[in-house]
Amino acid sequence: MNPTDIARIQQDAVTNLKNIYDPEIPVNIYDLGLVYEVKVDEEARIHVLMTLTAPNCPVAESLPLEVKEKLSMITGVTDAEVEITFDPPWDRSMISEAALLELGLL
Repeated sequence: MNPTDIARIQQDAVTNLKNIYDPEIPVNIYDLGLVYEVKVDEEARIHVLMTLTAPNCPVAESLPLEVKEKLSMITGVTDAEVEITFDPPWDRSMISEAALLELGLL
């Protein structure tokens, strides 16, 4: 896979992540700062490293599955893996400026 295709898949992945919303906070998971890393390798496999707002988050089971499903639907993707971490733990400082404005926190 050439670098242009990898870049397109990475951009499509970010776009898809921006269409997945946290059920408790009306902001997408990317702008909320829950996504730490999006990698695409030479075989068009996507790896997402992300966290949840809290370890006991009500969507701890369903949100990673939704992310994997949406990423798997991107044209050209051969596999999608979602890894959950709590290091570093999520906090409000990870929310994008645009999301803070949307939430009225700026």
